[in-house]
Amino acid sequence: MNKIDYLRISLIDRCNFRCHYCVPEGTKLDYILQQQLLSYEELLTLLKEVFIPLGFTKFRLTGGEPLLRPGIIDFVREVAALPQCSDLAMTTNGFLLDKLASPLFDAGLRRINISLDSLNPEIFDKMIGNGGKSRWQQTWQGIQTAYEVGFNPLKLNVVILRGLNDSEILDLAALTIERNWHVRFIEFMPIGNNKLFDECAWIPSAELRQNISQKFGLIESSIKGNGPADVFKIPGAKGTLGFISQMSECFCDKCNRIRLSADGWLRPCLLNETGEINLKDALRNGVDCDRLKEQVRNLLLLKEEINFKERDMGTDGVYGRTMSQIGG
Repeated sequence: MNKIDYLRISLIDRCNFRCHYCVPEGTKLDYILQQQLLSYEELLTLLKEVFIPLGFTKFRLTGGEPLLRPGIIDFVREVAALPQCSDLAMTTNGFLLDKLASPLFDAGLRRINISLDSLNPEIFDKMIGNGGKSRWQQTWQGIQTAYEVGFNPLKLNVVILRGLNDSEILDLAALTIERNWHVRFIEFMPIGNNKLFDECAWIPSAELRQNISQKFGLIESSIKGNGPADVFKIPGAKGTLGFISQMSECFCDKCNRIRLSADGWLRPCLLNETGEINLKDALRNGVDCDRLKEQVRNLLLLKEEINFKERDMGTDGVYGRTMSQIGG
């Protein structure tokens, strides 16, 4: 097992998209009330007094959509200024980046992952459940703005669903040829979403690599990230292609992260709710940070090798929260 030094921090469970693979169709979400969220002050206390002393140096801000959380710029500035913070990143849907990319960069954020599942506005809007108003153009503009501001690497997260956007695999891969962009193809995980999984099914990374290689060629890249992606590139391309293969090529033995939900639940893995710790309640009840460190240290021991594919088949209804609520 790798050293666990990477914390994914969900800032909010709300999102302005309802992507089908994240929020199953027909799902009624009970959003967390403002007072139930970990405050920025509480988050900073946990970072300084619990996680950093345990060796955590890498942090990613997620949601829902993290840019919906008021005060996000100031929080980014405070985390980026922590001397022990070696890496601070954010995952966003990009819809609000046109206005916020520059302030985020000025606050110290340097790495950003943006979800972009289609270059076709109609398919894009279908996948995000837009409610009738097209959001592709503003999302695309947010990506362009982030790139112009100087985010490097700028990564695009792509979930390919058979029958929806699988015809765009080559077009999405080609984005890396002339731009220093890093496209990451992520296998669909049916967490609480077996209906969509049954209808569309996940496409193995090996199949994607084969399709791309036949068109462009594909070589291993010397550029590696902080995560579990297998990184390749099209010969001569400025950017890279990553493949995150949690369904077909279990990488649990290489995982270096744990997840903190917006309401304070710390979980060792997307597929493990049983060992969670409620850090928010502990803080608010006056539990000493040394005691919290001990609880978190014990939680790290619960991380175990789990095969996503075997664990997730036939588990409809097992997970109490959707991906957006977990902060996946």
